[in-house]
Amino acid sequence: MRSTSSARRWSGESGAWTSTGSPVVGWGRRSEDAWSGVRESLAARIKATALTWGLGLVEPSEIDRLNIHQASLLAMRRAVEALSPAPDRIPVDGLYCPKVGMPARAIVKGDASEPCIAAASILAKTARDAEMLCLHASYPEYGLDRHKGYPTAFHLAALAEHGPAVIHRRSFAPVLRLLEGEKS
Repeated sequence: MRSTSSARRWSGESGAWTSTGSPVVGWGRRSEDAWSGVRESLAARIKATALTWGLGLVEPSEIDRLNIHQASLLAMRRAVEALSPAPDRIPVDGLYCPKVGMPARAIVKGDASEPCIAAASILAKTARDAEMLCLHASYPEYGLDRHKGYPTAFHLAALAEHGPAVIHRRSFAPVLRLLEGEKS
């Protein structure tokens, strides 16, 4: 399982994807090493060949209420609950496992060693990029199509100029500082 949430992202939902029974054909490296076009092609192959895959989302307000770590675990749990058929075990990319009704094992940099984690990681990244493109259509002033919600200099400048939108996570320090500045 791979969580798409990241403490570095400021915008949009957080989510987790799960995938079982899907080797990443033609890709033997970590998903971070694949550029967007390669990931899109791999994602299509994964969806066509996986025994099952699922998505679990948490809203920005849930992230703000729970914190990014707990929200990531919640997204992972929702992704596991979306699987049908349910797997008998869950390998998780990272240090922590969500509470699910089956054995789970945390594997640091698991997308380099576990094919189902690599597949889920690719699905997560392509879904996240697609979400940012959709949000860009409604909020073009933030340039989400360019930086995909990461805290680039452009994103920070856009936040300073336009203020945070409803898509921005209030609990992230740069967004919080801007909101607190508005109250003063």
